[in-house]
Amino acid sequence: MASVVKINVLTVPAEQREVLEKRFASRAGAVESSDGFEWFELLRPVEGTDQYLVYTRWASEDHFKAWMEGPMQAAHRQGPPAAEGGAAQRPAASGSTLWSFEVVQSAGPKG
Repeated sequence: MASVVKINVLTVPAEQREVLEKRFASRAGAVESSDGFEWFELLRPVEGTDQYLVYTRWASEDHFKAWMEGPMQAAHRQGPPAAEGGAAQRPAASGSTLWSFEVVQSAGPKG
């Protein structure tokens, strides 16, 4: 069975970039212990776009779905940490699209 890659494309206004990155950093480790999880990367745009890519790789579509229906739902229900005034913070991203791929070929460094 081929691994699957999920890329969440987040549109993030320039003034929200630092907020988004801090929120991901504060959740470090949340996905790594999930069954079937293989890889995560948060990719910051360098030029020409305001879209971050959240790359995750899973052993199967079923593993990804199990994470989506369990740990991911729980984390997002809690929302971002409340501001000092007690009100929930607004999302850092103004839009989101999920891309799905099957891994057909992959390679790593030789040696």
